[in-house]
Amino acid sequence: MKHKSFGTTGAQMSVIGQGTWYIDHGDRASAVAALCKGLDLGMTHIDTAEMYGDAELVVADAIAGRRDEVFLVSKVLPSNASRRGTVQACERSLKRLKTDRLDCYLLHWRGQYPLEETVAAFEELVSAGKIRSWGVSNFDASDLAEMVDAAGEGRIACNQVLYHLNERAIEHSVIPWCEAHGVAVVAYSPFGHDDFPGAQSAGGKVLQEIASRHGATPRQVALAFLTRWPSVFAIPKASSSGHAADNAGAGDLTLTESDIAALDKAFPLGREPRSLPMI
Repeated sequence: MKHKSFGTTGAQMSVIGQGTWYIDHGDRASAVAALCKGLDLGMTHIDTAEMYGDAELVVADAIAGRRDEVFLVSKVLPSNASRRGTVQACERSLKRLKTDRLDCYLLHWRGQYPLEETVAAFEELVSAGKIRSWGVSNFDASDLAEMVDAAGEGRIACNQVLYHLNERAIEHSVIPWCEAHGVAVVAYSPFGHDDFPGAQSAGGKVLQEIASRHGATPRQVALAFLTRWPSVFAIPKASSSGHAADNAGAGDLTLTESDIAALDKAFPLGREPRSLPMI
């Protein structure tokens, strides 16, 4: 599993991590087993959120006895992101996760509260040892610039954003901004939301051709393409141990320049949208 520096934290992070959105909707034992398998294979970054129903409880089961192996991330909802509300939300997440600290804590998206309030809460939590770093999610380049105005340079650890083969909008401004400011980019829903290219589609055929050359799978190729950027990490969800193993395999895959060019042609970047896509 390849590793690279995770933004301003200084931590060396596996390029492929583990997402948990909807992980509580299926069989609990299978979900826990998938997360444990992912840890066994080096996917030590586990991402969750207070919004994800019982996902934090599933994660708690998976990391029991293994907390020190994990780079654990959760998120505060914008509706809770006042100074007091952020602190209280974090404490609730810590309780559900059965841990005394988060490695990173994110504002899930911008809401009504001034960024200065949320930043003040984040820094209070850092000082108390309840979080080790903080970041944001679903922030466009202009939002990130405002957050730097509120917090100062070098405080934002990461920006978690929608990024998959058919949704590459962050390549226009967000990734360049983050790389210029030392902010990690975390790709959520890296296979799309139930719309991964089918085997018989034009793009699916390109994925399969590249996968066959590397002895890989199309999904591993997709993850390798997204994480080709120095700043980008991906957090696919797995509902089974087999799926987790397939995701982990992407961490050792390096695409050639011709592979990247073929994927760039099959899944064109398109124009920059007026607002940042999110789900």
